Amino acid sequence: MRIVIAGGHGQIALRLERLLAAAGHEVAGIIRNRDQGDDLRAAGAEPVLLDLETASVEEVAAVLHGAGAAVFAAGAGPGSGTERKDTVDRGAAVLFADAAERAGVRRYIVVSSMGADAGHEGDDVFDVYLRAKGAADDYVRGRSGLDWTVLRPGQLTNDAGTGLVRLEASTGRGPVPRDDVAAVLAEMVDTPATAGLTLELISGSTPVSVAVKGVAGN
Repeated sequence: MRIVIAGGHGQIALRLERLLAAAGHEVAGIIRNRDQGDDLRAAGAEPVLLDLETASVEEVAAVLHGAGAAVFAAGAGPGSGTERKDTVDRGAAVLFADAAERAGVRRYIVVSSMGADAGHEGDDVFDVYLRAKGAADDYVRGRSGLDWTVLRPGQLTNDAGTGLVRLEASTGRGPVPRDDVAAVLAEMVDTPATAGLTLELISGSTPVSVAVKGVAGN
């Protein structure tokens, strides 16, 4: 299956690309910096140069054409201001969802954030970020043409993954290695029964595959 990942050079995205490529999938990662291409190739992914802040729906849909799944893992990143929280964390997610519908790609997975809420109060940059992510999640969940899943990890760490997680509609706060987030995403791509679910993810005691199949069966 061809899988297109927005934010292809992100820390979670690179891990996910390695996992999907190793499983035999054809993976493409959208980046806006040509210099990042070699990192994607090393992970087994095809780099696609495209700026999701300026691209049209038609341009993004052309990249998504023929894909079996789309994963939105882009983000403005640390150090970015409030304007880019809106243009990337909300705007690019909306664009990518519209493009997926236009291209006929139903399976759509969003890497969101625990606490994301369009009505979140506060004026700090992180508050703006949570509102942007929440608004993007709401938009995606309203698209009838998408079999969406929204994944909201807890505090991200670079600790080695354990393969053991807690994945539920509400987990409470906690840390989770990026390795394990990527592993959950890879499992979700192959588990369409998770469509229509918004799930929180932290470290836990359940193997990734069991956790994903467990929520899919509820």
